[in-house]
Amino acid sequence: MKPNAILLLSCPDQKGIVASVSNFIFHHSGNIVHAAQHTTERSKIFFMRIEWELEGFDIARGKILEAFEPLAKKFSMKCSLHFTDVQPRIALFVSKHIHCFHDIILRHKMGEFKCQIPLVIGNHLELKPVAEQFGLSYLHVPITPDDKVQQEERELAELKRHKIDCIVLARYMQVLTDRFVARWPNRIINIHHSFLPAFAGRSPYQQAYDRGVKIIGATSHYVTETLDDGPIIAQDVIKISHRDSVSDMEMKGKDLERMVLARAVRLHLENRILVHGSKTIVFE
Repeated sequence: MKPNAILLLSCPDQKGIVASVSNFIFHHSGNIVHAAQHTTERSKIFFMRIEWELEGFDIARGKILEAFEPLAKKFSMKCSLHFTDVQPRIALFVSKHIHCFHDIILRHKMGEFKCQIPLVIGNHLELKPVAEQFGLSYLHVPITPDDKVQQEERELAELKRHKIDCIVLARYMQVLTDRFVARWPNRIINIHHSFLPAFAGRSPYQQAYDRGVKIIGATSHYVTETLDDGPIIAQDVIKISHRDSVSDMEMKGKDLERMVLARAVRLHLENRILVHGSKTIVFE
């Protein structure tokens, strides 16, 4: 497929934004193929994702933002430009749980994710054979409280060396330091069960079983300095009955985690997310 350009933008809401952006593309011989917008009710902030064909567009790719700058200044826009033929480079962080890691690798191999996975980092060795089976480079970085900072520096160096664009925590059971997270704003995607805060800590499924919960869920979000409190990208739930054992609940939870994490990764890769404060605008 021939490449398209994708423009993500946000600005204070006002008249003429959609017309002006559309006319910019039209006057430079672009053909719009997707467009979506949203305005927040209280703060009146306008968000837009617009995609157009590059074939016939009379501005070179490297000059588009420069040409768009007068319009961006006029409306006080924050904007970013992306191209559908550019494949982001993803690093997977793993521990011992295999379900999310294996799901992402398989989806990537089947062509569902338009990205490259040049690096897998794990704090245990259990998943190294799986990574190597799929031809992925696996870096073992064991972490203890005494060497956490030094080991994260090692990880940061590897991420830079491999020119990584995004990190996916595929059930990585380590809390990243604030310093690490600050280097990757809105570029670290995490997945966890949706029992928080009711059933935080150890054995959440046992706690949920003991309380007779009727639904369980999964949440994928960007990582921030506050644990499990970043902007939410995707969520889902599934019903639970009294017939479900703890192992049944864990199995259903793993299925949800796979699906929700995959959805979040796909939305990120397709440039369908705009972060606004503590929440996201997702153009699905």
